[in-house]
Amino acid sequence: MYEVIFLWILALVYIIFAVIQDFKTREIANWLTFSLIIFALGFRLFYSLFSNDGFQFFFSGLMGLGIFFAIGNLLYYGKVFAGGDAKLMIALGTILPIFPNIFSNIQGFFDFFLIFLIMGFLYILLSSLFLCVKNFKSFKKEFSKQLRKNKKLIFVVLSVSIIFLLLGFVQTIFFIVGILMFSTSNLFLYSKAVDESCMIKRIKTKNLREGDWLYSNVKIGKKEIKAKWEGLNKKDIKELRKKLKEVRIRQGIPFSPVFFFGFVIFVLLILFNVRLWNSFW
Repeated sequence: MYEVIFLWILALVYIIFAVIQDFKTREIANWLTFSLIIFALGFRLFYSLFSNDGFQFFFSGLMGLGIFFAIGNLLYYGKVFAGGDAKLMIALGTILPIFPNIFSNIQGFFDFFLIFLIMGFLYILLSSLFLCVKNFKSFKKEFSKQLRKNKKLIFVVLSVSIIFLLLGFVQTIFFIVGILMFSTSNLFLYSKAVDESCMIKRIKTKNLREGDWLYSNVKIGKKEIKAKWEGLNKKDIKELRKKLKEVRIRQGIPFSPVFFFGFVIFVLLILFNVRLWNSFW
C-alpha cells in the first residue's frame, strides 16, 4: 500500500504545479507531464525489481499509459482538450492502475473518468456563470443576438420538444427526450454567448505565446494565418509581430482544476472502498 500512497502523493504534487502553471501562463509545460511519466514508471520499475509479484506493478503502469494515451489523443483531436490537458491525462495513466489484476484496473479507469466528466461539467458550469456575472452587460447583449440569429432553429426545437413532452403522458421516455432537447438547445446558445462575450480578448502581438488561439483568420498581405485548434506556432507569431500591434484571441477556461478535484475524489472513493463501476453494472 505504501507504493500506491507514494504514487498518489507524486501525482497530487504534479497536478498542483500544473494548476498553478495553467493559471499563470494558460498552458501546462511538456516537461511537467513528461517528467511525471518518467518518475512514475521509474518508481514502478524500481519497486518491481524487489517485489515478490515480479514486474506486474510496472506492466500495470505501462498498460495505463497506453490506454490513457489513446483517451488523451481522442479528446485532443476531438477538440475537447488542449495539448497540455491531454498530456496531463496521459501522464495520470501511469498513476491510476493500482490493483493486482487488469479487470480491477479497468474498473478504476472507468471510475476516474466518470468522476472526471462530472467534475468537468460542474467546473465549466460554475466558471461560465462567474464570467456571465462579471461581464453581464456584454453577455446579455450577445445572448439576445444569439436568440435573434437562431430564432428559426429555436422555434423548431421548441415545437418538437413540446410534442415529446405531450407524448410523455403516454410514455415517460418521450418526456425525458423532450426535456433533453430543450435543455441542450438552450445550453448551446448559452455557451455560444459566453464564448463570444467573455472569452474574446484583444492582446498585443508582443505578448503572444505558442498555443494562443486566434479569434478569426488574420490576413497579412497575401498570406493568411488561420485560427486553428492547435493554436499559433513560432512562425505565425513572428509574422503577426512584423505587421500587427494587436490581435484578438480566444481564451479558454483553465481546465487543470478538474484534474485536481477529480483525482482527490477518486482517491477518497478508493480509500472508502466505493466502486462506481459496481453501481452501474
